[in-house]
Amino acid sequence: MFAPSGGTDRLTALPLPLRFATRAAAVLLAGVALLHLVFVFLHVAPANPISQRYARQVQGWIYPFFEQNWRLFAPDPESSVPQISARTLHTSADGAEQVSGWFDLTAVDNAGVRHDPFPSHTNQNMLRRAWSGYLDTHGTSDVSYSDRAVMWQEYLRNIAVDRVSAARHGAIDAIQLRVRTSPVARSDASGHITPVTASAVGTRSLPWWKVTGHGH
Repeated sequence: MFAPSGGTDRLTALPLPLRFATRAAAVLLAGVALLHLVFVFLHVAPANPISQRYARQVQGWIYPFFEQNWRLFAPDPESSVPQISARTLHTSADGAEQVSGWFDLTAVDNAGVRHDPFPSHTNQNMLRRAWSGYLDTHGTSDVSYSDRAVMWQEYLRNIAVDRVSAARHGAIDAIQLRVRTSPVARSDASGHITPVTASAVGTRSLPWWKVTGHGH
C-alpha cells in the first residue's frame, strides 16, 4: 500500500479558496507556456497560412524579448552605429503649435549601460532593435506597406514616446525621430583608430507620427 505523495497532502491541507487559487495559477502558467511554444513555433516555422494570418499577434509576442536567431553561432557585427533623437509637438488650446528641442534617446540608453555593472538587456537592445526592425520593413521609405511594417513603426514610436514622457512632462500630440548613422570606427594593425569623418555620417528625419492615448 502506497502512502499519498507529500505534494498532494500539502495541497489538500490548504484552505479551499487557496487550493482553488493554486490550481488556477498552475493552469494559467501551463496555458501561457503552451501559448509561448505555439507562438515560437509559428515564428521559426516556414511561412504558412496560420503564421501569415496571425503574423501581427506572433510578432507582437516574440519581439523584443523572445526573438529567435542564429547570431550566437554566426555573429553579425554591427557596421554602423545609430544615434536616435526625438522631438515632440503639442497644439495648445488657442491653436498654437509648440515644438520641443531634440531629446537624445540613445545617449540616455548609453549612460544607463555605462554606469551600471549589470546593465539591462532591455536598455541595451530595445531601441536599437526597434530601429533595426523599422529599417528591415521600410528600407529608405517611411510608408508602411504591410502589417509587419505597421507594427514596427508603432513599436518604435511608442518606445520614443515612453522615453520622452519619462524625462519631460507635458502632453504630446505628435513625435518625430531623427537618426544619425555613423560607421564603426576602424583600427589598423597597430591599433590606431581612424576617426569617422563628418561626411560619413548620414542623417535621416522620419515623418511626424501622431500620438494617441491608445497608441501611447
